[in-house]
Amino acid sequence: MQPTWDSKLQKLEGHTAWVYSVAFSPDGQLLASGSGDETVRLWNPATGEQLQKLEGHTASVYSVAFSPDGQLLASGSDDKTVRLWNPATGEQLQKLEGHTAWVYSVAFSPDGQLLASGSGDETVRLWNLAMGEQL
Repeated sequence: MQPTWDSKLQKLEGHTAWVYSVAFSPDGQLLASGSGDETVRLWNPATGEQLQKLEGHTASVYSVAFSPDGQLLASGSDDKTVRLWNPATGEQLQKLEGHTAWVYSVAFSPDGQLLASGSGDETVRLWNLAMGEQL
């Protein structure tokens, strides 16, 4: 079901530093944002209400992405990690380590089985999510 939008724009406030990345969930019911305040926040885009504040990164969050089924949220950070979250509960599910510099981008494969991360260490890493390890 698609959200019903009214004619006014929402102003989503709560971050205390620059917002580097935003991503809609596949069903459009959630909006994720990553910020220099070291948090990922989940919003109701129809109302502007903040639903979750995900904490765990220890530096700026540069990238966020939802899995194709919307069951996972990935975040990449200046703390050199990729983290996987349950967007329904806000629980951190995995912390993927291996990059030696900031993680600037994350993207799921179309089937949701792999995650790619791009970093300032001049590498792209592929992660097997079922195993929680690099390929």
